[in-house]
Amino acid sequence: MSPSRAVALTQALIRCRSVTPADGGALPMLADVLRQAGFAVHLVSFGDPGEPEVLNLYARAGTAAPYLVFAGHTDVVPPGDTTAWRHDPFGGELADGAIWGRGACDMKGGVAAAVAAALAHIDKNGMPNGSLGFLITGDEEGPAVNGTTKLLEWALARGERFDACLLGEPTNPEAMGDMIKIGRRGSLTGDLVVLGRQGHVAYPRRANNPIPHLLRLLARLTDRPLDAGTAHFDPSNLEVVNLDVGNPSANVIPGEAKARFNIRFNDTWTPDTLEAEIRSRIEEPAGDARYTLTFQPCNAPAFLTDPGAFSALVTSAVEAETGRLPALSTTGGTSDARFIASHCPVVEFGLVGQTMHAVDECAAIADVDRLTAIFERVIAKFLPTI
Repeated sequence: MSPSRAVALTQALIRCRSVTPADGGALPMLADVLRQAGFAVHLVSFGDPGEPEVLNLYARAGTAAPYLVFAGHTDVVPPGDTTAWRHDPFGGELADGAIWGRGACDMKGGVAAAVAAALAHIDKNGMPNGSLGFLITGDEEGPAVNGTTKLLEWALARGERFDACLLGEPTNPEAMGDMIKIGRRGSLTGDLVVLGRQGHVAYPRRANNPIPHLLRLLARLTDRPLDAGTAHFDPSNLEVVNLDVGNPSANVIPGEAKARFNIRFNDTWTPDTLEAEIRSRIEEPAGDARYTLTFQPCNAPAFLTDPGAFSALVTSAVEAETGRLPALSTTGGTSDARFIASHCPVVEFGLVGQTMHAVDECAAIADVDRLTAIFERVIAKFLPTI
């Protein structure tokens, strides 16, 4: 039996080697599919001088409100050691009830399901009474600077306005219907460097070991919680992710010690207020330590789409197709929904994410078809009927 339109499109997308920032033909292929269905399609590129440009896709069918837009990405992480895979990571093979390949669940399967759902709606009802659109980037798995954020700026400059957005990232931990994401924690990374004085371990008075100073400063960051969490978010969490003194010798007191930490923070904080809190903890008396504290630029603030009409609509569609009532969650890493949240309500629902970024990434064929049916229900409920 031939695969469904969503499954066949997932296979075709997997066969495009779109490892960030390469497109591999993925977005031009989607553009052709959408144009044939009557969408007005734009392929736009963004990039800094001297660096590879990133291809993005914007498509719209209809001109009236309400406007439902699907968002997503076709870029993928590298496959790693391809000999460790059961199937070609760019083969899109069907075996054992699944589609195999890099991006199957994160998130070419989600993009394919959204496109297939939109085409099915148009097949049944004609061009939408309202509008359907797509914001698809090739820069989600990378720096995320030449993708959705710039594509939104480009679209808004053209006068486009969205009423709601559904992002098909893999949100389900175990089974379809587990979870809808209504927000995400922010991510802030800091670097703490303590400067001491190098010397011989047998003569500690002639040196100043930076390691004890660094440990004391790190304790100040971790000895009390940042917050107690909120109604929709867990408490913010600071993790020390790297310690480095660059010292291979056992008889040398090092002259410098470095630490990197990452904070996943809730909507209690903005990047600026969180930086200020960290600095206030570090800037308490530090003895004779000299240190620098810097933060990497943050383009991942926390965001929340308050539960409301749109999340309820998506919830009812998921429950109708899966028989499961999904939890409304803000767990997990960042996503491009953070760029969209200030423009319209945005929720995320996609495939089961157990194999995302892993060797042998795959998605169940039945889940891709079920996701397509869920998206069809969302479209049908969101857009007015004549």
